[in-house]
Amino acid sequence: MLQSEKRILTTHTGSLPRPARLTGLYAMRERGAAVDPGEIMAAGRKARAEIVSKQIAAGIDIGNDGEQDREAFFLYVRRRMSGFGGGWDRPAFADIAKYPHFRAWKAAHDALGEAVSNTGHLPEAVGEVRYRDTAPIEADCREFRAVLDGLDGGFAEPFLTAPSPGIVAAALRNAHYATDAAYIAALGEALRVEYETIVRHGFLLQIDAPDLALERHASFQERPLGDFLAFARQVVAAINRALKNVPRERVRLHVCWGNYEGPHDCDVPLEEILPVILEAKVGALVLPFANPRHAHEYRCLRALAGADGPIVVAGVIDVLTNFVEHPEVVAERIERIVDVLDSPRRVIAGTDCGFDTSAGRGRVAEDVVWAKLAALAEGARLASWRLFAG
Repeated sequence: MLQSEKRILTTHTGSLPRPARLTGLYAMRERGAAVDPGEIMAAGRKARAEIVSKQIAAGIDIGNDGEQDREAFFLYVRRRMSGFGGGWDRPAFADIAKYPHFRAWKAAHDALGEAVSNTGHLPEAVGEVRYRDTAPIEADCREFRAVLDGLDGGFAEPFLTAPSPGIVAAALRNAHYATDAAYIAALGEALRVEYETIVRHGFLLQIDAPDLALERHASFQERPLGDFLAFARQVVAAINRALKNVPRERVRLHVCWGNYEGPHDCDVPLEEILPVILEAKVGALVLPFANPRHAHEYRCLRALAGADGPIVVAGVIDVLTNFVEHPEVVAERIERIVDVLDSPRRVIAGTDCGFDTSAGRGRVAEDVVWAKLAALAEGARLASWRLFAG
């Protein structure tokens, strides 16, 4: 895993805007309409090739396939694993339920346009969960590599994403296993296939684990903090088992409080969950520090100061507003994180979360996304000049 040896490197958190046609195909399939699988595959393949070039043009050093060939960052697993069926709707998150006027506003806005829901009409685990066929993940890796090989210059380092067993367990609830712990363990074993395949193909693996923060005000909103922390430890243990054959320096772990515009005033503080997160055997943590609710929590990183700590991919771009951050603001955010870690080498500049984690649900207009990523790159250049000039 690259470090910021001579300048602050840039990355993002995975999902990028999908073309309208591709989003529409995903939404149609979710509604149960007949959609030609070949058409979706071809549209995803075309979008992948375009999104890689756009990232490079924006100044992204560590990039990916934009998750173009998936309808959402975790929902795709139901087509790659056995055992899913039935259906349910996730209850409202605590901060959304707390504000009925906001809840109505959000519902109205969510109904605009074509989109794939990651909270409604979700499947359940109704049988044994197993990874059925490695062909799709092998194709993901092979086709992404082909796009990179076809470019004159590319990323300094490429990555691909896969979900945490915890977010799958929380959203695709257990209706089969005797205990949730057994379900999480089974999901970890199934996801091990994707984790190992991604790394075997030479890519960094990013595990998306919003569950390690989000589920406190979702699944565990009516339960004690200790119950949630116990769940988080079960998830981290399952991740560690799934990574038994993967070097920790090839893995980064993304943790956030949910990629949705909302009050977020029921979020668990980072200081409460950081000790659990640090139990994960990974080489980097991807954390949000740009949004208004968690921007101050960069101070928690003092606990990570020291030569042997993990790399921090610091979110310095907010993915839920159409404000384009001034490069000086980006540089200041980077510099204050470097200050608490006492090392620019261990800081990579990134985004708080993905821009389109569930197809069509992104809040930022596509052209603004690229302006924000360009501002990220320019801010990293400014910070690098000040941090490395001496």
